[in-house]
Amino acid sequence: MKLPSARGPVSAALIDVLTGKATSLPVRPVLDDEDDLHLTLFICYELAYRGWDGVDDAWEWDPGVLRLRARAEERFTALLHDLAGPPEPADPATVPARLRELADADFGPSLSGYLRGRATYDQFREFVMQRSVYHLREADPHTWAIPRLGGDAKAALIEIQLDEYGGGQTPKMHQELFKRTMRWFGLDTTYGGYVDLASTATLANNNVMSLFGLHRKNRGMIIGHLAAYEMTSTQPNRAYGNGLRRLGGDPDATAFYDEHVEADAVHEQIAAYDLAGSFARAEPDRAGDVLYGARCALMLDGVWAAGILQAWEAGGSSLHTGTIDHAPAALAA
Repeated sequence: MKLPSARGPVSAALIDVLTGKATSLPVRPVLDDEDDLHLTLFICYELAYRGWDGVDDAWEWDPGVLRLRARAEERFTALLHDLAGPPEPADPATVPARLRELADADFGPSLSGYLRGRATYDQFREFVMQRSVYHLREADPHTWAIPRLGGDAKAALIEIQLDEYGGGQTPKMHQELFKRTMRWFGLDTTYGGYVDLASTATLANNNVMSLFGLHRKNRGMIIGHLAAYEMTSTQPNRAYGNGLRRLGGDPDATAFYDEHVEADAVHEQIAAYDLAGSFARAEPDRAGDVLYGARCALMLDGVWAAGILQAWEAGGSSLHTGTIDHAPAALAA
């Protein structure tokens, strides 16, 4: 993946170090700007995924980069607590039911409804560009949890992820299915190809998965995040598919969304009971982490949807332009 353009002094310093233009990172980075914060985190996290073009793999474990990442994570965690509240203890027996309550709650305007009935071709295309940052690596952040689990929770997570990865058949991988949607819109299917245009909220949505997935202590949170995604996926994806058909999308273009309507109806029950419920029973002290992870997922997604709709209703673009900060107000400090 090509390194993106900097969005502030900290991300600029990080990019300069990774590309050999500088030799040191800021000792006391100021991460008050949301755009700079989330691009910095995204760059750090990608070192643990597929990496950056021309950047040595050794940077993944560089102490200076890890210190910077830790400072940025502290800042992001504080913002998440402001948005979703901190993790609180929970009765493990209530976790599936409370996840259902969260999934049924209203955390923002209906972006899926807009895309189904009102979005223009260009707006839907823009939506696909934003979502490509995640969908071209779909399931990968949640897979970090597999070696950190055992028993029923591990088996349930593997069952969900097996479907996400197409049962071991490349054309059926959800990452690959999304490329078909992108091709219909004439978009570049290169992994990470639209990071430079991703809004701050898009980066935040991706970063929270990495924050939860890459830390063993957050294993309950990444489970809750996945459960929230699976439990709220079926209806929006049906709307996305119908909206794309309204714009002339053929079965190849809508395959990604149609697959999620079918798969996630099954995943919903597995995620709530077999995964989250089993984990909460096995590790009752972390039951609250599951609910916290779900709250963060749903509230960040609501903020993201509101930002996109606000930009469109104002007659503009939700994409990052380099001059307009699309940081969601709910995440601003």
